[in-house]
Amino acid sequence: MKKFIAAALATTALATPTFAQEITEFRIGVLGGENAQDRMNSFACLADYTTEALGVETKIFAPADYNGVIQGLLGGTIDMAWLGASSYAATYLQDPDAVEPVLVKVNLDGSIGYHSIGFARVDSGIESLEDVQGKVFGFGDPNSTSGYLIPSIEIPQATGATMESGDYFGEVKFTGGHEQTIVAVANGDIDAGVSWADAQGEWEDGYNSGALRRAVDAGLVDMNDLVQIWKSEVIPEGPVVLRSALPEDVKATMTDLMDNLYENDPECSYGVFAGDNLGAQPVTHETYESIVAARQSVIGN
Repeated sequence: MKKFIAAALATTALATPTFAQEITEFRIGVLGGENAQDRMNSFACLADYTTEALGVETKIFAPADYNGVIQGLLGGTIDMAWLGASSYAATYLQDPDAVEPVLVKVNLDGSIGYHSIGFARVDSGIESLEDVQGKVFGFGDPNSTSGYLIPSIEIPQATGATMESGDYFGEVKFTGGHEQTIVAVANGDIDAGVSWADAQGEWEDGYNSGALRRAVDAGLVDMNDLVQIWKSEVIPEGPVVLRSALPEDVKATMTDLMDNLYENDPECSYGVFAGDNLGAQPVTHETYESIVAARQSVIGN
């Protein structure tokens, strides 16, 4: 299947040689959340397809944190990325014309939402947010929707306290990303934390998609060692964005490639979209207006 698709894309590239005249390379940014090599591996198939479709070299960038991708898009050094909703909001608030949201991942049930999931070790005795009072709670990245923005709004609503260290939780700390939070909780370095998942399928699998599923696939965690202690309201899945200044035919080709990735290569789609999915569907800025407002209220930009 992959050879067939590659051949088809190669034919397309030969039929549209103008791409090589318009752009000299195409650069895909990958948000943090797991180690850089795993991120590069997950997106390698997409890079190959992109190179064939556009006829130029494709480079994958996996910065250490979310802000690296945001600044790359704003500065024109990254052309495409699958952002979280809050990362998209950050980009939009700094420059509303920098990127265009084009597609959103579709879950197995046809929905386009996911959740922030709070969790702890089974043997910790923690079964709810109340049990984490006075203990160490971990966020992922300041620019993560599920790893910071949404829980920083919804958890205080549940506890009646702020997320400042020493108020409700004994200490609140940033781990650096979703994978780091999962490993820190699993290892007992922090008492509880949050990550993201579609909350569909089985807990033992890390659900169908998300950071927990990636951690299970990577052999980093046994979900039977962890317990869910909190779940956010549904969050709109983040968009695949393209840099607005790209040539229109390049944007059209990449939108089509991503839109058909699941149909053409489900295995590649699994890696790119962090687990089981039904591909992608069109999305517009309007889907994220509530997240933009929430981020502006909590963070400012």
